Amino acid sequence: MRGIARIIIISITALCFVVPTISAQRYLPGMRGLQVTAGSVNALNLDKGFHCGVAFSQYTKRADRWVFGFEYLEKAHAYKDTAIPQSQFTIDGGYYLKFLSTPRKTLFVSIGASAMAGYETINWDEKLLFDGAIIRNNDIFLFGTALTLETEVYIMDRLVLLGSIRERLLFKSSVGRLNTQFGLGIKVIIN
Repeated sequence: MRGIARIIIISITALCFVVPTISAQRYLPGMRGLQVTAGSVNALNLDKGFHCGVAFSQYTKRADRWVFGFEYLEKAHAYKDTAIPQSQFTIDGGYYLKFLSTPRKTLFVSIGASAMAGYETINWDEKLLFDGAIIRNNDIFLFGTALTLETEVYIMDRLVLLGSIRERLLFKSSVGRLNTQFGLGIKVIIN
């Protein structure tokens, strides 16, 4: 996991040198943004799991932000010569504290905590497998929390690249309560 985090940090740092020097006002109270993110789950191998999501963020007077979003996560569990999908649909809302920024305000690093709720299905509720085996896990409603470390790199005043590492803890999940997400995304400032 240290190698993955190192790759993300080096990539974001390199972007800071490639991006032209921009000097603008950012993280102003009331600013709003829409973001789309996607990435892998528990490894950098998308075959084992992936996630994608959309979110809305609003910046506060203290240069922090509220984030509300919807996310889809899917993990593949190996069974004989096939994979059984575990799918989660979640909504979340949380608060992100900015704790680092560059003097020119092109790079921001934030840490956030979110409350989550959603629904989990195993093999799309098909209990009988091809070989006659039966899945005993039931579809279930989930609740929990997530802790996120997110980096924002401003390409233009209204266009932001995102990189994140997120740890989700969802109680009642029948197949693994903890999931680490590695993601990249893009945010558009809408006002």
